[in-house]
Amino acid sequence: MLRVQGKAVHQCDSGWVPVFVDQEQSISLMSVGFLLEKPDEAVVWRGPKKNALIKQFVSDVAWGQLDYLVVDTPPGTSDEHMAVVDALRPYSPLGALVVTTPQAVSVGDVRRELTFCKKVGLRVIGVVENMSGFVCPHCAECTNIFSRGGGEELARHAGVPFLGSVPLDPELTRSLEEGRDFIQGFPESPAFPTLSCIAQKILNEAPVGLS
Repeated sequence: MLRVQGKAVHQCDSGWVPVFVDQEQSISLMSVGFLLEKPDEAVVWRGPKKNALIKQFVSDVAWGQLDYLVVDTPPGTSDEHMAVVDALRPYSPLGALVVTTPQAVSVGDVRRELTFCKKVGLRVIGVVENMSGFVCPHCAECTNIFSRGGGEELARHAGVPFLGSVPLDPELTRSLEEGRDFIQGFPESPAFPTLSCIAQKILNEAPVGLS
């Protein structure tokens, strides 16, 4: 998505130097994929080794001055999620942004994630419903392929903010696969206003410089 395949991680006095996405070095990235000899190599590690690497990604990477640090994880309540929370706790994390799809199976998994956040004392910034309907590029009619409203209902029951529903959009998929800037390239997309609104709500809840 970010066109950084094949990039390498280097060492400096402060630790690992992250991979920079752009020449201005406004976005930096760290992934276990950068540490593998082959991109298709499977990472078969037991819990303690994975947890130690997660902590290293937080404390031993030369992130520099950051506006935001985003940690992308699948929904879950595993040791890895606990390791992420524990590693970030000294830095007072702003909270978790929880993403679900509308169908009941996904909502059930994410409901457990919300319970996990509550138990570990991690604030939930909000819930986003992804893949929420498909807007036809020809007639603009919206078809709810995977049902609709599961994310909003989940947020209501959990008492957390619902940030919005993102429709399926072939242009969004293509821009991600090609590493293009969706916001700049497809301002007329039906997903554009929703994504912009969600981003603004998150920024309002987590302004730059909040510690």
